[in-house]
Amino acid sequence: MQRREFITLLSGAAATWPPAARGQQAERTRRIGVLEPVNEGDPESKRRISVFVQSLQKLGWKEGTNLVIDYRFAGENSERMRLNAAEIVNLKPDVIWTLGGLSLLQLKRATRTIPIVFIQLYAPVGSGFVASLAQPGGNITGFSLGEFSLGGKILEVLKEMVPQLSRVAVVLNIEQPPHVAMWSTSRATAASIGVRLTAMDVQDPAEIERGIDDFSREPNGGLIVLPGPATGAHRELIIALAARHHLPAAYAYPSYVKAGGLMSYGVDPSDQPLQAAAYIDRILKGAQPGDLPIQQPTKYRLVINLKTAKALGLVIPESFLLRADEVVE
Repeated sequence: MQRREFITLLSGAAATWPPAARGQQAERTRRIGVLEPVNEGDPESKRRISVFVQSLQKLGWKEGTNLVIDYRFAGENSERMRLNAAEIVNLKPDVIWTLGGLSLLQLKRATRTIPIVFIQLYAPVGSGFVASLAQPGGNITGFSLGEFSLGGKILEVLKEMVPQLSRVAVVLNIEQPPHVAMWSTSRATAASIGVRLTAMDVQDPAEIERGIDDFSREPNGGLIVLPGPATGAHRELIIALAARHHLPAAYAYPSYVKAGGLMSYGVDPSDQPLQAAAYIDRILKGAQPGDLPIQQPTKYRLVINLKTAKALGLVIPESFLLRADEVVE
């Protein structure tokens, strides 16, 4: 058989294949790397991943069919974070999904080419991760929690809720650039409203318990808990210690309030995994991350746990309650 006749025969045979078979021939399996800065099995992480995977499925990406997802869980260990970031990059995924400043910092150090979509990060421009919100450039894009000034705003809201506060400890991680910047904005606000601010850089449970125990020895104190791997992993301990020492505490996420924390002010990040899946879908279909604008929040929510307020002996003004977007009874 001549070469031309063979090609003609092959083309004709391909035309008679069922549509599904032709699709299977053309479809290429894609790979997504997921770097979670918490321990495997963390309830919030499980919820995030579930929303993320379901959102991808609705967009046509299904594990075992046309998608492989590689997961790495770093806990609050910065060295494990670095190693896991390197592992994810070495797998050469088509795109990486992550959250928070510590994990993004390690990924940025590990690759300048693989697309990265982040969620739950404050001030990506001010933190040095991207060039601009409208045109991030490079290989990073994602969904922000807002600007550094939110640290001062959380302090203002807590002081308004508890006027007798004269001391506030900010629970943070100095390895995270956003935390350092938010601490600075909080200090400026503290000076203007007559509050003495203390930085509480704690990582493991023993440090957290010792730090809060020591801080609680003087009266009229309160806490601001910035989101991060350590505070996320040990949120139940922090909430319990705040209750034990009768410390009014403000958090960034509503999930802390629903778990027993007093109040939160900021973005509800529960929709960000869904939004990240939409960006990843666009990247897998050819979009460049540097051309996808960083999405900023349009609304900050005030959530109050009334039961916790009563347990702390706080009388919350009706006007303040009316401002709340959600009141947990």
